[in-house]
Amino acid sequence: MSGDGNAYLMVIGDQEALGWILSTQQTAFPATRRSDVAGLAAGDRMLVYTTRGCFRNPTRDQGRVIASAAVQGPVVRDDDPVRFGEREFPLRCPLLITEVAPFGSGVVLAEHVEHLHVFPDPRSWSVRLRRSPVALDDHDHRYVADRLQHCTRPLAEAIEDYTSRAASAEPRR
Repeated sequence: MSGDGNAYLMVIGDQEALGWILSTQQTAFPATRRSDVAGLAAGDRMLVYTTRGCFRNPTRDQGRVIASAAVQGPVVRDDDPVRFGEREFPLRCPLLITEVAPFGSGVVLAEHVEHLHVFPDPRSWSVRLRRSPVALDDHDHRYVADRLQHCTRPLAEAIEDYTSRAASAEPRR
């Protein structure tokens, strides 16, 4: 996906949320992020990053960029917020996601941090991922997107692996 808008890394740390994002073609944010996401607009680009803990096995899994998305409209407040666990996400934004890496593949971000401007100190790069979305410059977006395009499949071919994991997820305690 290409575009002239801004570029971001959307950090997803929960498989249920990821399944919802992929199946509904939208993303959501907590109310506390209102100022961080107010500027999102149609044409902006998002790289979808799943954390090591997203699939509840951080010793096995690696943080990966698994999809590219295009923002389709502004962030709006929804009176019926989506909930994941105990958290509420009343701010929503429509997306277009056409391709995703098959489960267990994608761009392992840790292997590329030294090449990305968003991580000025490669030793503490993960600290930058604590607030989503993370703004990327054009170099960083292009660098990751170029690597991602070699491992994605049409969304319809890969989505079931993600949504089935979300549906069978054990409740967090």
